[in-house]
Amino acid sequence: MIPIPAQVHAAAAEHPYPLLFATVSGAHLYGFASEDSDWDLRGVHILPAKQVVGLLPLEETIEVAHNDEIELDLVTHDVRKFFTLLLRPNGYVLEQLLSPLIVHTTQEHDELKDLVPALLTKHHAHHYIGFANNQWDMFRKETPQRVKPLLYTFRVLLTGIHLMRAHRIEANLDVLNETYRLPFIPDLVARKIGGAEKETLAPGEGEAFEQEFLTLRERLIEEAAQTTLPTETFARPALNDLLVRIRLNP
Repeated sequence: MIPIPAQVHAAAAEHPYPLLFATVSGAHLYGFASEDSDWDLRGVHILPAKQVVGLLPLEETIEVAHNDEIELDLVTHDVRKFFTLLLRPNGYVLEQLLSPLIVHTTQEHDELKDLVPALLTKHHAHHYIGFANNQWDMFRKETPQRVKPLLYTFRVLLTGIHLMRAHRIEANLDVLNETYRLPFIPDLVARKIGGAEKETLAPGEGEAFEQEFLTLRERLIEEAAQTTLPTETFARPALNDLLVRIRLNP
């Protein structure tokens, strides 16, 4: 487990509202953070019931950026908004919820993680296909082309494939590649970790990865067609009960 800097813990501790959880996402979670990578802190805050039932605007999403000794980006959603995102086929919020890089946790965080199997559907494949397409388009249009969006592309494709096959969220590229063994992944990861956040490829080098992208994307589409994951979530009643309990007893 990678050490989490004190500044990250301090950012969570200074949050203006009680936190349900706060975890590290981004390149540190995915297994290819370079020395100058920023820290992506994600989580859920709990607005007081008196604010939620009132007429004033709600702070449903709070974003804070720090750039002191380290670059830190904190984003939290109110518990109701986060639960709503969980009910959509959104793999990104599931990865935040299940991140093993935990900065702050609660009993309710554990309860929420226990509900994840009932949240998974075959439609989560659409999230990962769309994310991969966006990252690939970003990679293709850049000059020079960077290693980071290329790694993001293959990470999300493998996460999606693994979810459809194993019914589990795994966001770490090194762990995923223990199963899928793409021969070029270790070199790309080593170049990103040993280089900089904006590490680039040599001219023309990126062309060799297009067929790999197309093959994995097609594999994810096929796995989604064959998966035994349900077409809809069964977690809404349990999420509702947990939300009410959290809101009334923060």
